[in-house]
Amino acid sequence: MKDANGRHVTGRISWRKFAVLSVPALAGTAALGIALANGALAASFAVSGQQFKVSADSLKGDGFAQYGSVDANARGELLPVAVTAIKTAELRNLCQSVVTHLPVIGDISLNLTAGTGSTPVKAADLFVDATQLSGNASFHNIEIGRDASTLDKGPSTAQGMQDLFSQQADDVTITKLHQTAWATNAGTFNLTGLSMKVSKGKKECY
Repeated sequence: MKDANGRHVTGRISWRKFAVLSVPALAGTAALGIALANGALAASFAVSGQQFKVSADSLKGDGFAQYGSVDANARGELLPVAVTAIKTAELRNLCQSVVTHLPVIGDISLNLTAGTGSTPVKAADLFVDATQLSGNASFHNIEIGRDASTLDKGPSTAQGMQDLFSQQADDVTITKLHQTAWATNAGTFNLTGLSMKVSKGKKECY
């Protein structure tokens, strides 16, 4: 390698380039450390690199709380989420789907359905780390703008970081639920009429 005057150059390090490349990685590691220290991570496990879709004709829940948080993947990357936490929930006509793209084979879809009959899916201490949610919702005794560290209507561990926005209500009803999420946790999850199918192609809940 030669410089602008034609002289050989060896062993030089561009510290400016090194700093530019290193700072984001160090910042990410520091942010993850701070999040861990403050209990800000939502899921108790490293999430996969794939989000999944969930739909339901209806969701009825008692003890509702919602607040911002982060998930982390196996590479230590932080993923912002809105955590929806419900003490007890019932879902009718539940569908969950995830699509994986494989070389040569193409798209492979995993579809799970439950609660399609007269008995709904039931969950206790339900936590969903979502990036998108839509539907028609109604609440009773809702509190909007409460400090996330003071939530007390949802599951006992459903609290976010101090000074962050949150909301909670005595109960919630959502119809035509559509949701995209990184993770779901539940103390108990009873899937009545469970059916799981794997098929080629892109087949999502919505």
